[in-house]
Amino acid sequence: MAATAVRSGPSQPPNSTVYVKNLEERIKIDDLKEALTEIFSEYGTVINLVAKKNLKAKGQAFVVFEDVEAAERAIQEVQGFELFDKPMLLDFAKTKSDATVQSEGTEEEFELHKRRRLAEKERKQAHQAAEEQKKLKRPAAGTVPDAATSRPIKASRGAGLKSSNPGAGAVVPEEYLPPNKILFVQNLPEDYDVDGLTAIFGRFEGFREVRLVPGRKGIAFVEYEAEAGAISAKESTYGMGLGAESKSIKVVYQRQ
Repeated sequence: MAATAVRSGPSQPPNSTVYVKNLEERIKIDDLKEALTEIFSEYGTVINLVAKKNLKAKGQAFVVFEDVEAAERAIQEVQGFELFDKPMLLDFAKTKSDATVQSEGTEEEFELHKRRRLAEKERKQAHQAAEEQKKLKRPAAGTVPDAATSRPIKASRGAGLKSSNPGAGAVVPEEYLPPNKILFVQNLPEDYDVDGLTAIFGRFEGFREVRLVPGRKGIAFVEYEAEAGAISAKESTYGMGLGAESKSIKVVYQRQ
């Protein structure tokens, strides 16, 4: 392991989690984690190490130390050192890790931390999905809009129908809608009523009510006092099997 010529200081405030990037992506995850554990264990007790193989997380890792001082030492000493012929770039993580919050705080604080993290993750997914939709609908540079699609659409005809105009606003897939306090539940067994759904969704914080849709079977709306309760309920019930046939229900946030 050799040092590079340039070493930059951390940009985030100190905490016990070190963010590592510029890692060699072709190395197997188990081999990478073993090498990182061996290196960073020299500077303190490592209580968790996260490295994933999905496309967005490749080349990155999070090293969670028992205390902030160990993380500070690791950043000072390891910054710019080469691992698998690539210089590691280190910084403090933007937020505390689950392992840190769980060890330092109460069970309630840990659950709140997880809900906030999940909400932030879903907001980012919704934003990314909206941006992808905009790119798909944006005409290529230098192209001339077709007369049929560029003609203004009369509001008096086909009101309430979705426009086929490529320039229309992007529609975010319901799986990536940003969190809010109302859930839209689909694929419910026909024999499930308000009481049955209340028994499932009423155990989450801030539950208000279940609303069935008159004349429509298999769907319902569940409302909470705040996003936190809806986030917990969605994460815990999505894909749950109900009824004699154990139908998997679909739980998403209400489109607003």
